[in-house]
Amino acid sequence: MNKKSIIKRIWSVLLIFLLVFSLVNVSVVSDTQAASTSLSKHGRLSVKGADLVDKNGKKFQLRGISTHGINWDVGEPYVNKAAFKTLRDKWGVNAVRLAMYTEEYNGYCTGGDKAKLRALVDNGVKYAKELGMYAIIDWHVLKEGNPNAHLNEAKDFFTIMAKKHKNDKNVIYEICNEPNGGASWSDIKSYAKQVIKTIRNYDKKAVIIVGTPTWSQLGSDGTSNEVADGPITGFKNIMYTLHFYAGEWSHNEYLPKKVEYARKKKLPIMVTEFGLSPASGDGDISTGNADKWFKLLDKYNISYFCWSLSNKNESASLLAPSTSKKSGWKNSDLSAAGKYIKKEYVKRKKKAGI
Repeated sequence: MNKKSIIKRIWSVLLIFLLVFSLVNVSVVSDTQAASTSLSKHGRLSVKGADLVDKNGKKFQLRGISTHGINWDVGEPYVNKAAFKTLRDKWGVNAVRLAMYTEEYNGYCTGGDKAKLRALVDNGVKYAKELGMYAIIDWHVLKEGNPNAHLNEAKDFFTIMAKKHKNDKNVIYEICNEPNGGASWSDIKSYAKQVIKTIRNYDKKAVIIVGTPTWSQLGSDGTSNEVADGPITGFKNIMYTLHFYAGEWSHNEYLPKKVEYARKKKLPIMVTEFGLSPASGDGDISTGNADKWFKLLDKYNISYFCWSLSNKNESASLLAPSTSKKSGWKNSDLSAAGKYIKKEYVKRKKKAGI
């Protein structure tokens, strides 16, 4: 083989290498979009006064979607990277909430496969991280009412999670979804302080969100404000949940005033769950009330997560019951609530810039 042939072969090999490298690089960039993702731009989040802020101390707002319970078939199938990528690229979503029930439907504390459920949470965090999105690990207290019912299990779970995810800048911990059934703020504070200490043994910086009385409505009734009047002290980067459903009369009547009061008291709030339906998850949706809520949340830089990424046959679901796709949804695959949320989130992403 002459010298010219050898040189040609070398150049051919180099060109093939460069082509393969460029294809791989394009694939990676298409997933993470490098510096254009929320996570790469804003980094680890923290709490400053009443606000969620980014790595530069600037106010930041999460536009999130919550899964349904990942411990059953209306939630688990949607914990996949393609689904999260669809939400990011087509809906303007920058965060996901991984809702893991503690009791219902073979929940974590009532016969569920603990290892499998932890793996689902870990995968959800990983997919979100790879896509430059934030992720809430949600200990979804509901049926038991008082979170102290599973205090030891919660401490064990969050020990495992905090050890594993302490270096993941996209992780937020939600330690008790919706305390209810007479669980007082005193009960919740006692639980929260112990679980917060457990997390802080390993993860010193992540934002931790504490549930509030009466299904996370900041107080024991429509006009009480014991959370804003007596927040947890001694810890940094703590926020408190407010949940609302736009189709529920009492939520629209009482909760906006609670938001105003909480902000006056400098209480940091995150809406880790809201829906367009009544609180039951079914019934007529109200986009008009949702419009009002969005204006209020935007006014105060309050982050929000819509319930739920599911095709369950109820009006709060964002996918139509007939939809079998687990990602890549077209508008025809969405419920009425899903079409509204997609439109509103895209609009807000354009306004925010990312």
